[in-house]
Amino acid sequence: MKRLIVTTLILLAATVAITVVYFKNLSPPGVRTNQVMQSIPESAVAVFEFNNEKGFYDIFNGNQLLGAVVGKDKLHELDTLRKLLLLSPAADKFFNEQNIFISVHPSAGNDINLLVTTTAASVMEPNLLEKICAQPNSGLTVSSKRNTIGLEYDVLVKAINKHFYIVKKEDNIFVGSFSRELIDQSILYHNERGKNLFIPLSERQNANSLANLYINYGQLSPLFEQLFNNKNTDIFKSFRLLPAVAALSMNYKSDALMFNGFTTNNAHTSSYLNLFAAQQPVDNHLKDIFPATTAYSINFAVSDPKKFEADLSQWHTRAGVGAEKDKLLQKVKAETGLFIKTELEHLLGNEFAVVTTRYQEKYAIISVKDGSKLLPIMMNISTMSNDNMGQFNYEKLPFFLLGDAFSIFRKPYFMIIDNFLILAATPSELNSYTDTYINRKFISKIDQYNQFNNLLAERSNVAFFINFKNTQSILKRDLKDPFYQAFENNEPGWKSFYAAAYQFTASDKNFYTNFCMRLNNIDTTAVKK
Repeated sequence: MKRLIVTTLILLAATVAITVVYFKNLSPPGVRTNQVMQSIPESAVAVFEFNNEKGFYDIFNGNQLLGAVVGKDKLHELDTLRKLLLLSPAADKFFNEQNIFISVHPSAGNDINLLVTTTAASVMEPNLLEKICAQPNSGLTVSSKRNTIGLEYDVLVKAINKHFYIVKKEDNIFVGSFSRELIDQSILYHNERGKNLFIPLSERQNANSLANLYINYGQLSPLFEQLFNNKNTDIFKSFRLLPAVAALSMNYKSDALMFNGFTTNNAHTSSYLNLFAAQQPVDNHLKDIFPATTAYSINFAVSDPKKFEADLSQWHTRAGVGAEKDKLLQKVKAETGLFIKTELEHLLGNEFAVVTTRYQEKYAIISVKDGSKLLPIMMNISTMSNDNMGQFNYEKLPFFLLGDAFSIFRKPYFMIIDNFLILAATPSELNSYTDTYINRKFISKIDQYNQFNNLLAERSNVAFFINFKNTQSILKRDLKDPFYQAFENNEPGWKSFYAAAYQFTASDKNFYTNFCMRLNNIDTTAVKK
């Protein structure tokens, strides 16, 4: 009997052990995604995830979308590595149909580094990489050394004469990069808290998605500092200050990159854009009167202007400028008799925007409920140049009344056209917009813009738009030389795109997010017969 009990206990223990190992090795996609993404250094700005299977590559074969974004040379390097290494018979059984994560990391140099992270389907023999490289015509040579986490491989890809560095981390995760700096960063990085910087898509969403894009808004500023000489560029500025992460899935279109999903705000910190998460989605119409010369713009939409103004005041208090705001509003009241904040709340429409043109003009375009009622109020706080145009007598009013994006209009000139309040730095800019408005020289009158606009959501609360051709002179001025030269000369490249848009739509205190980049229309007159 005693022997039977002992035998039973041994069998039970063995069963438990086998069960644990079995379920551990099942590695559901969602669990593996979490493990892989936790191993990616926190410097990652974005992570592009896709499945390493033939169908994915077939879809983009001959399509210039990915090459235009990543760069033809970088895409060629990655594709060469895939063909020589991942598609080798010895490696294919380990990496076929495994998800691959390519993360983007700022660096101190003139190149943006990429880190490739993936997992093997099962435990590989230790010398497999040496065997692959030793095959005739492999096109690869390899050397190895031991580091703090194990073996590190230095693979020379002869076809492109570049070194690709590979390390194996725990949980059967492999990491590689053409950047020595980045691979060292990955070796040293350890997520001790098990905290996932990004929020992966659910297993079901992942299974139904062609590819996924994860974004860490907090790392956009270091990237922009690497790209731009002008550290204060307002391109995408409000988004760069947002404490949030996004998880977006790809919708395939042959001439456009389209992603949608959710941006999840940090519950413990906030920024200006968080104010719009407390609103309801709004139909976007203000963009219809943006100039045809628009280079880039940011459009805001609120369902409840009064609530927005109240939330903005609370935000200013938390940001430490509440006392300055109160002092200014009290000064306006003492000198004009106006409660300017209250007056604006009653007349503010649902949309307001900041627009930059290719000629570097900057406009604030603000919808109001009744322009004729607003005019006498504006006259009371301004010095008038004529019956409909004047300059504010007080600095920083646009910032305190509409928020961070309007801080560039310190003491602007204004005019009112129909039910729109227009702000600009000079009278000549206002005259230019008057010509645009009267003669209907709007971007919405351009066919290619409307084709692009048809891909966007009709309702949003925050929307950024950039027209690459119209922005080129601004990029030439502000980008660092190596990055502008890449913009100017890469073919395909970012110049291959007509425009991009990034939209936030309020949803349960977070943002449903749409991202779209569309290629230029093909110039049929330039096609050779």
